[in-house]
Amino acid sequence: MAGLASAQISDGEFTAVVYRLIRDSRYAEAVQLLGGELQRSPRSRAGLSLLGYCYYRLQEFALAAECYEQLGQLHPELEQYRLYQAQALYKACLYPEATRVAFLLLDNPAYHSRVLRLQAAIKYSEGDLPGARSLVEQLLSGEGEDSGGENEPDGQVNLGCLLYKEGQYEAACSKFSTALQASGYRPDLSYNLALAYYSSRHYAPALKHIADIIERGIRQHPELGVGMATEGIDVRSVGNTLVLHQTALVEAFNLKAAIEYQLRNYEAAQEALTDMPPRAEEELDPVTLHNQALMNMDSRPTEGFEKLQFLLQQNPFPPETFGNLLLLYCKYEYFDLAADVLAENAHLTYKFLTPYLYDFLDAMITCQTAPEEAFIKLDGLAGLLTEQLRKLTIQVQEARHSRDDEAVKKAVNEYDDTLEKYIPVLMAQAKIYWNLENYPMVEKIFRKSVEFCNDHDVWKLNVAHVLFMQENKYKEAIGFYEPIVKKHYDNILNVSAIVLANLCVSYIMTSQNEEAEELMRKIEKEEEQLSYDDPDKKLYHLCIVNLVIGTLYCAKGNSAGVVSVLLLFRFLRLLKSELPGKECWNNHMQRKGSAYESVSFIKKNFTQKHVYTPVRY
Repeated sequence: MAGLASAQISDGEFTAVVYRLIRDSRYAEAVQLLGGELQRSPRSRAGLSLLGYCYYRLQEFALAAECYEQLGQLHPELEQYRLYQAQALYKACLYPEATRVAFLLLDNPAYHSRVLRLQAAIKYSEGDLPGARSLVEQLLSGEGEDSGGENEPDGQVNLGCLLYKEGQYEAACSKFSTALQASGYRPDLSYNLALAYYSSRHYAPALKHIADIIERGIRQHPELGVGMATEGIDVRSVGNTLVLHQTALVEAFNLKAAIEYQLRNYEAAQEALTDMPPRAEEELDPVTLHNQALMNMDSRPTEGFEKLQFLLQQNPFPPETFGNLLLLYCKYEYFDLAADVLAENAHLTYKFLTPYLYDFLDAMITCQTAPEEAFIKLDGLAGLLTEQLRKLTIQVQEARHSRDDEAVKKAVNEYDDTLEKYIPVLMAQAKIYWNLENYPMVEKIFRKSVEFCNDHDVWKLNVAHVLFMQENKYKEAIGFYEPIVKKHYDNILNVSAIVLANLCVSYIMTSQNEEAEELMRKIEKEEEQLSYDDPDKKLYHLCIVNLVIGTLYCAKGNSAGVVSVLLLFRFLRLLKSELPGKECWNNHMQRKGSAYESVSFIKKNFTQKHVYTPVRY
């Protein structure tokens, strides 16, 4: 429907038309009408008040704050406008400005408790948790005539948010559950509870609450178009409306993506992001923009870097942005860019990087110019982490001996977190010697870490690679490659093509040609099935395997007696049928000299990249 113009509205109907638009949630059209009217009557209290309200409902908080500021200046005796201005400034993340305006209302008993709540929210958002807790406790003690008491749901929510920020996830779950039971179902509370479960690694109950949010959102607001983008349906943006905010659908889908990402269900994680109500890119909130960049980095790295760089210029930005941008620069070997970002944003280093992450990044950047110095830095970091791992191993054993399940769970989680820090450090050390083609030294580094890493997939994969590269240890390499392949045998194309190729070569080099044939048939069968299901999908696994085997044949020649004539004919037949395109040749040539997947700790597990999911305060 075309927008209304004030000239089209008959005398005496303007107010009624505006209120009908607001009733029907057509706030953008109401803003258009009110803007025209205020050009004629810029001091209209009713016009400014309605315009501020519409801006607020449209999530245009800075513009709403301007309207309420004008109203406060025109009507200083009406202090509610100062409160509305402070609330809008807070929503616009203009925390110092919001604090200044709110402070002017503290002496008014009618607004005292509401100002305390607002100040607590501001301090919480600024990261001042002690300050926020002090104000929340004032409210819980009954200060202010409408402050309520400790059992008030909002008070429990505030305490839950503080506990969550402090890392006390189980206690936060308890507070959110209490509030949810007292107030009845609320999407924002259900989301907070799901987030607390997620952070304490209880993924099943987290997903249950997420499913509740999504199901209710779809049922109550079908106009939000949940899931339509994933199904390929062309839909219009639903905008950043207050209704969308109240459903908590955006937060729920971001959290679902985070859980699937942690579980390494990467396609499901991407689908969760496309399932959320459709919005134009310029309308996306910082959290969604950050998570989109992270999820699509492998397929669209340039776009991902642009999004993260853009977010870094915003205030505020998701706290994970800074660390993830630096990690991804290192993953893609843009070390100079990583160094530049660190130098240009020194003020962000202490706020957003842990000492571990800073030291790790520093070593990675140093490695490009001074590998010996970098190795020493990494060795110091590895020593600290191995000491922590040993202490945690003892804690796990003691907790099991005393049958303290909670202590066991806590120690195991801490152990897993520490191991995820240790693995990248170990791999960075190994890569220094890998680049020198000193494979025995790489193997020695891995053997020193077997105490902690023998069950870790990344460690096992890279041990397999280094054994493979030594050429006289193919049998040992098979022992590490086979479990990786068998683990995904039903979906074998989920295994990296170079892993499959290296396993085939290892079979051939140990005269196990039948096993190589069987594996290649399995790959061929899966590719045929996928091509049938999706004819446009490009598949290169078998092509790469054949090219690697062909390279082996050319390198060894018939005199070595390594590759059977039957296998050679199979290679030629398949190669003829596949006629690899440029992508396949590039893929092969990149891997030909080094089967090491650019050291998979960088490509697959550089360090834990964080999908950002904030608590709703």
